[in-house]
Amino acid sequence: MAIGAMIHTFTVQLADVDRGVYEELVLRVARHPSETDAYMVTRVLAYLLEYEEGVSFSEGISQTDEPAVLVRDLTGALTAWIEVGAPDAARLHYGSKLAGRVEIYTHRDPVKVLAPLAGKRIHRAESIVLHSFDPGFIDTAVSALERRNTMTLSVTERQLYLELNGASSSSAVHDHPIA
Repeated sequence: MAIGAMIHTFTVQLADVDRGVYEELVLRVARHPSETDAYMVTRVLAYLLEYEEGVSFSEGISQTDEPAVLVRDLTGALTAWIEVGAPDAARLHYGSKLAGRVEIYTHRDPVKVLAPLAGKRIHRAESIVLHSFDPGFIDTAVSALERRNTMTLSVTERQLYLELNGASSSSAVHDHPIA
């Protein structure tokens, strides 16, 4: 029998001073059995850091023609393709042709994520940015993860201040152009 997705609930206070976004959110996040906790936490952070009207999680791993997070305008047109982890060049090329903006958020070593992309054909590669966090930041969040989570995320000058279920950590958001 196949194991189903595990649902995690995040009650979030988001204060993104850099973008002027202040929201109280309740997110129900399905974690596929093949998805790691680190990937899921990075996916939640990507959602929050890209939060705007029309942002949503995709259908997930089972939906291979969509990114982890996407943004659609009021007409339903795809405006942002947000990947998580270490997407391959073909996937970025495809996403860049469909959406006006492509971003990548990773919980992995950015050097190892960028290496396979070097020299590959990627549409508008010069406009795609890989975002990473300080070493240990995602691991700290994962260690505090529960099924029901209370989270506060403050962003000031690209510095994240995260409190997850009482555990506090901080990290800069590091930007790495892929081209």
